[in-house]
Amino acid sequence: MSSSSCVFSARLMFVLVLIGAANAQLSPNFYSTTCPNLLTIIRTAVNTAVTNDPRMGASLLRLHFHDCFVQGCDGSVLLDDVTGFTGEKTAAPNANSLRGFDVIDTIKTQVEAACPGIVSCADILTVAARDGTVARSGPSWALSLGRRDSTTASLTGANGQLPGPGSSLNNLITSFSNKGFTTREMVALSGSHTIGLARCSTFRNRIYNAANIDPAFATTRRANCPTTGGNNNLAPLDTVSPTTFNNDYYTNLVNLRGLLNSDQVLFNNGTTDAQVRAYSTNSASFFNDFAAAMVKMSNLTPLTGTNGQIRRNCRLRN
Repeated sequence: MSSSSCVFSARLMFVLVLIGAANAQLSPNFYSTTCPNLLTIIRTAVNTAVTNDPRMGASLLRLHFHDCFVQGCDGSVLLDDVTGFTGEKTAAPNANSLRGFDVIDTIKTQVEAACPGIVSCADILTVAARDGTVARSGPSWALSLGRRDSTTASLTGANGQLPGPGSSLNNLITSFSNKGFTTREMVALSGSHTIGLARCSTFRNRIYNAANIDPAFATTRRANCPTTGGNNNLAPLDTVSPTTFNNDYYTNLVNLRGLLNSDQVLFNNGTTDAQVRAYSTNSASFFNDFAAAMVKMSNLTPLTGTNGQIRRNCRLRN
């Protein structure tokens, strides 16, 4: 075995050990006696938020991903910058981009009224991401709870560990493998882009310069994304069914209609082409793989036991 393979194997084993340890301390019934109405409170609030703003399902899912990929699913992404403390909100992948903080605040207020000092912001975000997906007709998945909230954040981690919209296939494979995910799981998780919107600044280069793009699709997107200016103009990641969670994302890739470079690289005469094509014709397979990968995502190095804290306000450390 090569030295690089040994390093990767050791890294993967370390991540899997951490996930296993977390699973041993999390439980699907963690709040069954201390906050029995928790799941109903979260689901009701998320459904209301998604009804008012159909984009919110995608926003909560992305917020959860950006939390878990940086020092684990610990609610660190929710922390505001204050004097003497720097959070993750100003990191390049997050600034003027992440949404849903107000929804988490609303849920936290309702949960605190019902069960003060019991439920972490990390758990609220984890459940809200799942319920936001279901609200947009996506799959559900079983969650174990008991995460605690971090008292730290990592601006450096947020800037360095989250894959960007210009990522190559190798970049994506490496970023996800560093967190213990297989390439198949990375392709499945990328399917979250079946819902949501992206800013012009994240796809401008692709629609004007890429060769692997449907010309008509590029022309349509250019109408609202000029070569200069309009950086915050929005376009749907999935033009076929932008508010419904389904497998149209993969059909778009097969037709060279991926909005982001990091989308289209999944179907570009590479090692993931076959998986993309399979998902494009089998939504059940995609849903199953996505749900399983999201369970794995939700168990990335959470704080449990006496580690961390239960924040009173998701934006601030106690």
